[in-house]
Amino acid sequence: MTQDELKQAVARAAIDYVVDGEIIGVGTGSTANYFIDELGKIKERIKGAVASSEATAARLRSHGIDVVDLNDVDSISVYVDGADEIDGSGAMIKGGGAALTREKIVASVSRRFVCIADGSKLVARLGAFPLPVEIIPMAANAVSRQLQALGGQPRLRLNKGTNEPQVTDNGGYILDVAGLDIADPVALETSINGIVGVITVGLFARRGADVCLLGTGDGVKTMTYGG
Repeated sequence: MTQDELKQAVARAAIDYVVDGEIIGVGTGSTANYFIDELGKIKERIKGAVASSEATAARLRSHGIDVVDLNDVDSISVYVDGADEIDGSGAMIKGGGAALTREKIVASVSRRFVCIADGSKLVARLGAFPLPVEIIPMAANAVSRQLQALGGQPRLRLNKGTNEPQVTDNGGYILDVAGLDIADPVALETSINGIVGVITVGLFARRGADVCLLGTGDGVKTMTYGG
């Protein structure tokens, strides 16, 4: 199976976790887009969706799915999103699509986090994928120095084909940090989030996945975490 076929398979499998009559949270990225397309086929079963980015909101609306403001929602039954990496504990690196802050916010109010990913995203230890850190623009150099002190090699993310920084939906910049030793994802998440000028780090360890639907050549493998 191709990588796209694996993504489609896990997107279809995630529909089984949709709770009828409720609002769900939807992530951002190529795998999440496949899920949105599947969700459009059963849109009459849900009240609506909270989007983790403007791009996701637009895709949801294109399928006729009502996009709900998180401020109008007390809790979300399930949040479905992809990952750039996920380990055996359910901790993830996310943010390749620059939506990490809103993804983390929606995940934090969701009762269940279902990660959908192709098999290449499962790793024994996080860190081969550069760790995204969303920052306040004026703090780019100051935060970079702090990340270097932690052993990282930060690089400002630029728009493709230009020398202009990529700007997030929140008006922030992204530093992609290579070379970090992520032996303790929870501790590193706490440490980086404590740096002045950081909006959030793309480590999802304090609130990791509850379930991972992993696309493999042998079908969709289900991994559960935290009992």
